[in-house]
Amino acid sequence: MQTAAQGMCMNRVFPSLSAPAVAVLLALAPVSVAAQQSLTWDQVKVRFEASNPALKADADNVAEMKAEEVTAYLRPNPQFSVTADGTQIAPHNGVWQPLAGTFVVPTLSYLHERDHKRELRLESAQEGTRITQSQHEDLERNLIFNLRSAFVATLQAKFILELARADLVYYDKIIDISQSRFKAGDIAQIDLDRIELQRVQYESEIQIAIVNLRTAKIQLLQLLNDRTPVDQFDVTGVFDFNDSLQTAETYHDAAVAARPDLQAALQTIQQSQTNHKLAISNGSTDPTFGGWYTWNSSNNNLNATQTLGLSVSVPLRIFDKNQGEKQRTQIDIDRAAQAAEATRAQVFSDVDTAYELVRSNVALLKPYKEKYNDQAVRVRDTVSYAYLHGGASLMDFLNAQSDYRQVQLAYAQLIGAYLTAAGQLNLAVGREVIP
Repeated sequence: MQTAAQGMCMNRVFPSLSAPAVAVLLALAPVSVAAQQSLTWDQVKVRFEASNPALKADADNVAEMKAEEVTAYLRPNPQFSVTADGTQIAPHNGVWQPLAGTFVVPTLSYLHERDHKRELRLESAQEGTRITQSQHEDLERNLIFNLRSAFVATLQAKFILELARADLVYYDKIIDISQSRFKAGDIAQIDLDRIELQRVQYESEIQIAIVNLRTAKIQLLQLLNDRTPVDQFDVTGVFDFNDSLQTAETYHDAAVAARPDLQAALQTIQQSQTNHKLAISNGSTDPTFGGWYTWNSSNNNLNATQTLGLSVSVPLRIFDKNQGEKQRTQIDIDRAAQAAEATRAQVFSDVDTAYELVRSNVALLKPYKEKYNDQAVRVRDTVSYAYLHGGASLMDFLNAQSDYRQVQLAYAQLIGAYLTAAGQLNLAVGREVIP
């Protein structure tokens, strides 16, 4: 099957060849094993979100924080105690009956929390869950960038491999023609040997491209936690650039609304304010109410054998009024506000840096697409034609081949750099703004 890069190269190299001739030339190129899986970017991302162990472990952390909300809103447990009293410790009138006067007093007490302590604890725990959720989304944001970088590296390696194979097909045709010229006496043996020796470089480039492609796939499979054999795994996508770019201010506004680390910083301010309210509430006095029952005669009423008692215990908060925690949480509000401001500045810096990377890559890619690629093909074809017809030297021919490969490789690397920079801009904004 003809690849895009092979077709592009063959059409540029031999524009006058018929379709059957092009098919014959392509049949000479090495054929890669058809992959059983070919995933798009959206499919890769869905698999990643479902199977990445680091992401799943962090999601469990969010669930743990959610469970802590239950603990935060629990009421204090009532206290139940049993007291035995009236046990005889000395004989009476020479008779010792130690258990004769013993009676049991069951007591039940309960601490009553005032000033909305439970409600504030729950609010603080819920805000902690929201912070953890935002931090989880921030982890996912960074891991998605790593995933996209590996995806782009795979596309780039595939593109370069196709270029290398198409170049070898082209060069093999040159060798065939050179051998015919040698047999006809048009070129010397030394020139034919130099041309044939140059083929080793093309074979080396193909092997390097194969290794790079397999390495990129291995990294992608690791992020997906996938054990699929490398030869059975493949991805597909558009390996090109888009020169449409919005203003930096547009991306600033989107980042402020979408960046999860900034949301976590703002949520931390809210939680620190709630914690300060809770510290004030914890400085208030909580009474403990108690009640007990006894089965015993009363000294005031000889006919009474059962009594009830009630008590209220109020701690006197003379020294400890939770002053330190009040001060600490007040300071923590300011610390959280300063941290949020620093995060906001980092967001703008990230967007500006990524924006400049994308813009500069687009500026470099435009002349390649509009001019340099066609010029490199035209120079190579012209010099090759001239050499094959005795109008150019062997050195001119080899230099033209080398220049063409360098231009094509530089173009592929620039597209890879653009796609990586686009992923970095998506990372800086917090959502996909460049597909």
